[in-house]
Amino acid sequence: MNYKGYTAKIEYDDEAGILYGRLLGIRDVVDFQANRLENVEKEFKASVNDYLAFCKKRGEKPDKPYSGKLIFRTTPETHRQLAIAAEMTGKSINQFIEEAAIHASQPQA
Repeated sequence: MNYKGYTAKIEYDDEAGILYGRLLGIRDVVDFQANRLENVEKEFKASVNDYLAFCKKRGEKPDKPYSGKLIFRTTPETHRQLAIAAEMTGKSINQFIEEAAIHASQPQA
C-alpha cells in the first residue's frame, strides 16, 4: 500500500481480530489499525497525514523513505567484473546494477 511516497506493511492479528500496519523504510514509528479490511486504506492515509502534520507542527522534517542513494561495497574483483559486464552492455555500472536489482526484486511467479 502506497501513499505520498510512503509504503505500509499490513498484517492480521487473529487474536485481536484486527488488521494493523506500519510504515516501512523510515526511522520514525508510524502505525495504524483497522477492524475491517475496507477501512485499512483510510486508516493508512490518515496515519500518514497525521505524521506529516505532527512533523510540521513540531517544525521537523518528516523522515522520507529512501533517498535513491545506495552505498554498495564489494570486493575489487567483483567491482572489476561488474565494470566489464556494464561496459560490454554499453551501460554505466550504476545502470547495470540498477537493472539487476530491479530484476532481482521483482516477485517471482
